[in-house]
Amino acid sequence: MGTRSPSIPPGVAAGHPATAAAGLEALEDGGTAADAAVAASLASCAAEVVMTGLAGGGHALWWDAATQRAHMLDFFVAVPGLGEARASPELLRLQVPFGAELVHYAVGIGSVGVPGVPAGLGELWDRHGRLPWERLCRPAIRIARDGVPMPLAHALCLAMLSPVMTMREGEAIFAPDGALLEEGDVLVQPELARAFELLAEEGPRTFADGTLGRVLLELTEERGGSITARDLEGYNPRWVAPLEGRYAGHRILTRDGLTPLLPALAALPPLAGAAPDARALGLVRALAGPERDGHTTNLVTADPDGNVCAMTTSLGLGSGDFLPGLQVHLNSMLGESDLLVGPLVPGARLPSMMAPTAVLDEAGLFLAGGSAGGTRIRSALVQTLSSVLDEGLPPQEAVDRARLHPVGRLVHLEPGFEPEVAAALSEAGHEVRTWEARHHYFGGVSLLARTGAAADPRRSGTTLTLS
Repeated sequence: MGTRSPSIPPGVAAGHPATAAAGLEALEDGGTAADAAVAASLASCAAEVVMTGLAGGGHALWWDAATQRAHMLDFFVAVPGLGEARASPELLRLQVPFGAELVHYAVGIGSVGVPGVPAGLGELWDRHGRLPWERLCRPAIRIARDGVPMPLAHALCLAMLSPVMTMREGEAIFAPDGALLEEGDVLVQPELARAFELLAEEGPRTFADGTLGRVLLELTEERGGSITARDLEGYNPRWVAPLEGRYAGHRILTRDGLTPLLPALAALPPLAGAAPDARALGLVRALAGPERDGHTTNLVTADPDGNVCAMTTSLGLGSGDFLPGLQVHLNSMLGESDLLVGPLVPGARLPSMMAPTAVLDEAGLFLAGGSAGGTRIRSALVQTLSSVLDEGLPPQEAVDRARLHPVGRLVHLEPGFEPEVAAALSEAGHEVRTWEARHHYFGGVSLLARTGAAADPRRSGTTLTLS
């Protein structure tokens, strides 16, 4: 008999303590990495509602230990409008402060795309899960009903997004006593708990032929949105082959997003042993590209059999519309102008920057991970992967390391870079903006590797290991 390849230790890395705990509970109950990912993702839709939600979309990478192969699951938001000709709905345009800049967004019912999260989680569970569906919904029900403390990173993000998050029903959720929730305050969503109970009872097709879909269609009709019954009934997740490249002696498996990961890794010079200024210049040149934004979360799960799942989900900014009586925030993907790079064909998937990723060496799967953060997904992953694979840093040290992000000639720097870095960038013709503190602007990486687990402090991330 052959020797089994070394596997990633079983556990969870995620962007919120409650998300990670839900995934670990599933593993402790004998669940697979798929069960853990579903439970954790549903929990994130209750605990991380400033980052993601049931009415969003996402992408996942599944590593199958038995076949030693990776598969990508696309359950991102689709363009609505199948079966009915409707006037283009109006969008509400606003500005949101992001660091030192004002970012322009369009929200409202006209920005809502066809949700994919429940269907995608259902497909992953149906193909690779072991525990009952209802069991995987329990942590999310508990979190929404009983409440969960707001971590610092999520409270800061809520403050930034408050113009949207407190629209309509959102005010009662995020400013229940007239003041916005802050770090340590308890986020309670009893009506959202009812939405998860419906999801547990009706199954993952609740948007297609259940209560959540019926309420969404009623709201869309009332406010003049574009989603139709055919959109919801016809939505299906799909499995696709990953893209493959090489970096620092490793195989890299990922997806082709709007800001693709593989070309940036290929453009990197060797960084091991490089001087700080040369390292920064190499990263900036490899990461040059347009600025796009988004609010996302990422999680990674691994089970004792060696199966691993990396998953990224998002609502966009959020439309400011909530399903009445259910506190489900709708996505705003059609209002994210940088996602609208081609014609809007009803039924087609919108593009995204998400990049769940697997790294293989000669022994098999070495690392799986992903990041939140729009364009900063690529920046965060490139810097983390180069730190681990090229420079040999432990995973958590690599994730904690100060990051940069170029936007045209402007380079954003987190504090922690050596003094010569800013000087070298300026001499090379860049404008440099150094941030006062580590910030969720620079992404939110979570990963599991044979050499350790890591979750991003920029998102109040947590890692938990199955004992």
